[in-house]
Amino acid sequence: MSAKAGAKLFKQRCEQCHTVEAGGKHKTGPNLNGLIGRKTGQQPGFSYTDANKKKGITWDADTLDVYLTNPKKYIPGTKMVFAGLKKKKDRDALIAYLMKSTK
Repeated sequence: MSAKAGAKLFKQRCEQCHTVEAGGKHKTGPNLNGLIGRKTGQQPGFSYTDANKKKGITWDADTLDVYLTNPKKYIPGTKMVFAGLKKKKDRDALIAYLMKSTK
């Protein structure tokens, strides 16, 4: 799947709560710029749950794949209400988009 397909998924499933551009504002969820390579719960200016702060993983394609499958299972106590993406091809497309758009 392509980053283009991921952009469509992001617009449909994520954009109501997240932004990706540098300097983008936080919404219900944090701005995702600089996500790849950052530890959970570390975007300045966003109020994270203790669960997110204490998870201690670094975001990359593999951790995002597990997280986006079922966020509440991967980080119990997260305030993210998104149920997840069950289809691997959808997660792969969204991750491709995030890898490109959050640099």
